[in-house]
Amino acid sequence: MKDAERLLRRKLLRGAGQAIADFGMIREGDRIMVCLSGGKDGYVLLDLLMDLERRAPVRFELLAVNLDQGLPGFPGEVIPRYLARLGVPFRVVRKDTWSIVKRTIDEEETPCALCSRLRRGILYNTAVEEGCTRIALGHHADDIIQTFLLNLFFEGTTRSLPPLWRTGDGRNTVIRPLAYCWETDIEAYAALRNYPLVSSDLCGITRPLERRRMRELVDGLQRKIPNVRRSILAALAKDRFGASPEEPRDP
Repeated sequence: MKDAERLLRRKLLRGAGQAIADFGMIREGDRIMVCLSGGKDGYVLLDLLMDLERRAPVRFELLAVNLDQGLPGFPGEVIPRYLARLGVPFRVVRKDTWSIVKRTIDEEETPCALCSRLRRGILYNTAVEEGCTRIALGHHADDIIQTFLLNLFFEGTTRSLPPLWRTGDGRNTVIRPLAYCWETDIEAYAALRNYPLVSSDLCGITRPLERRRMRELVDGLQRKIPNVRRSILAALAKDRFGASPEEPRDP
């Protein structure tokens, strides 16, 4: 492992370890379902949790899960092949939600919200089927800030993505170990690790316009106020990330 890769890994592990400790994300005997869609965040999350599984003072086990939603052109063999080579227990769930989305949504509408709800429901049910006590998602600090701003500007609430969140029906507990990790570090580490990334725009939606605007807004503020990201994240942490029993808005 090269020095740059080692330093980034250490930084990401420190951030993930701190978030796990601060919010009590992992308990003795947990079975954690790690969700991968083929993006950098999921790969890095799995990488860090596998490291922590070997060294953490509590015992837990991992199950990597990939949901194939039937998107046109989705290379279904890429993620399973990588996971098999990695030697981690995994499951591929194949549900053609894309056909449902296409039948339900008008061409002028963005399918992201419906697609997200369908995906979430399938993953939650899969966690129950597999006896998983935790569902680990790859949302990072920048996702949390952007979601807070989206809800503030468009929904009139101060909710974001809580690092630890219990679903309304009590069946699932969602954790976000990358809550203190920044996208730039994740992106740089993923590039060094050369993960087999799967395109995120197979459906033709590269990034919802509203979320792009939030990212541009924060980028602009960051250029003028160098610590603005850390300040927003610190403020959200004091408010427990606006946690509520309601379903948080998904990126």
